[in-house]
Amino acid sequence: MKATEAGTAHGEHHSTRWWILAVACLAQLMVVLDATIVNIALPTAQQDIGFSNDSRQWVVTGYALAFGSLLLVGGRLGDLVGRKTTFMVGLVGFAGASALGGTATTFGLLVGARAGQGVFGALLAPAALSLLTTTFTDPHERGRAFAVFGALSGAGGAIGLILGGALTEYLSWRWCLYVNLPIAVIALAGGFLLLPRQPRDEDAAGLDIAGSVLSVAGLVSLVYGLASAETDGWTSGKTLGFIVAGLVLLVVFAWSQTRVASPLLPLAVLLDRNRGGSFLSVAFVGAGMFGVFLFLTYYLTTILGYEPLPTGLAFLPMIGGIMFSAQTSPALVERIGVKVPVTAGFLIAAVGMVWFSRLALDSSYAGHVLPGLIVVGLGIGLIIAPAMSAATDRVDPDHAGVASAAVNTFQQIGGSIGTAVFSAVAASAANEYLVGKNPADAAVVAGSYLESYTTAFLWAAFVFAAGAVISGVLLRHGALVRDPDAAPVMAH
Repeated sequence: MKATEAGTAHGEHHSTRWWILAVACLAQLMVVLDATIVNIALPTAQQDIGFSNDSRQWVVTGYALAFGSLLLVGGRLGDLVGRKTTFMVGLVGFAGASALGGTATTFGLLVGARAGQGVFGALLAPAALSLLTTTFTDPHERGRAFAVFGALSGAGGAIGLILGGALTEYLSWRWCLYVNLPIAVIALAGGFLLLPRQPRDEDAAGLDIAGSVLSVAGLVSLVYGLASAETDGWTSGKTLGFIVAGLVLLVVFAWSQTRVASPLLPLAVLLDRNRGGSFLSVAFVGAGMFGVFLFLTYYLTTILGYEPLPTGLAFLPMIGGIMFSAQTSPALVERIGVKVPVTAGFLIAAVGMVWFSRLALDSSYAGHVLPGLIVVGLGIGLIIAPAMSAATDRVDPDHAGVASAAVNTFQQIGGSIGTAVFSAVAASAANEYLVGKNPADAAVVAGSYLESYTTAFLWAAFVFAAGAVISGVLLRHGALVRDPDAAPVMAH
């Protein structure tokens, strides 16, 4: 789009920019909710449909596998065919897959529907984030917009646990999928009315087919290998084979991007120091967050004996912490940049996870769980909004979609790695605890559970601490600087 056209578009749609933010947030809410909303519903769904404990993880992994592997392709399609088009198609497809999953009567259909959600989520998530990237070009407004969007991204997993608990307890596990339908309808109406259509660039190159195949195959193999580690172990040939194959394919993909005229993911998007550090920060916070959501849920249900709804509601203070620090982060970023808030956020979150690692069988929610939730929430809120903003800062508008997809990809892969690593070390800790003890003793079993959870919390603390080191080394000092003469570019 030419500078004059961009300026005109900006003037025409200036008054609707906050409504566009609301529409993008609704879409993001659907995507992040579905990463956790079915977790609490799984035992009920398992009873209803009838499938084994070993198969249960694939209801979660099916979504992650499709979503994580197709994000880069989805983001690039948004750049090529228009973000409004991919946004709307993503919404319709996501809603359709949700409806199919809600009516599922077999395990295969449920997993297939979850994979369908992942496919359309891979179109939807990059489009939603790139709408913000191209709509909010004023540094101050951009900071506020990303604070809202980042807070929702960080808190969405916890909101999913609350909503999943309420729907499962008072309606049915199927409503954990049906709930996407009214959200999608509202977002569709908003998108139709508010989002301008991107004029097609006749000179634009097509999709990098070879790069797309390599990236999808590499990410599928990597995520599948990581998911297999929980059931097959880290040393099994299946786990190692898929992980190694995934890494090799991704290395070949990176090499291929230097050899083609129109790469799927221009390496300049990643190799900028601030953006690269932000992508890694998003990956580390994604890994750590899964440690909180997964193992604290286990602790609340198995040790404290919480039912689904109280388990979800227990995460409310964490949501409050995320919202509070995410809303205060823009003022900090404007003055001192992203380095200090993000690094400090990692250190604060690490302290919260160390606190969780000291939980005991007789710990109480108010005295022991609550303080850690607030601290971790404050830390995550300081990380996620500034990191997302910096990861898409000063990206060429033609690459806004794929840059936004890379943010989601790093978060998804980080979460997958975190889940696999924490699950493996937790299982190992539980087995070591049982050595020489009576496995039929209920107190011994409870102690093994506790040992596994606290070990996972400590490892999550190490992950957050590593994130602090990475962000401290890579992110630049000082506020984000924009070219004052650059024409604003509106959402496509």
